[in-house]
Amino acid sequence: MLILNCPYCGRDVDETDLHAGGEAHLKRFGPGSSDDEFEHYLFMRENPKGVHFERWRHVYGCGKWFLAARNTATLQVYGTYSAQSTEPPQHILDAIKEAQA
Repeated sequence: MLILNCPYCGRDVDETDLHAGGEAHLKRFGPGSSDDEFEHYLFMRENPKGVHFERWRHVYGCGKWFLAARNTATLQVYGTYSAQSTEPPQHILDAIKEAQA
């Protein structure tokens, strides 16, 4: 079972307390974007076997969205962090690099 730590309330919770929100760090395009850019934003997603950055919501807890880095093949969790982050924190990137070495 997947267990993630909510960075806001600090609780370790299993996936039944959470709601998956898809891929993290997507670039949104505004009203002036082309049809191709908007189509790419809406429909084109990564689906890697390996490291993936995802959005999660702590539904049965604090209710806040957060981001997680995990391996989709092994379910190893490298860490969780604030949803307001525009890129993964360095300590998470270091944990991924260490696990792959």
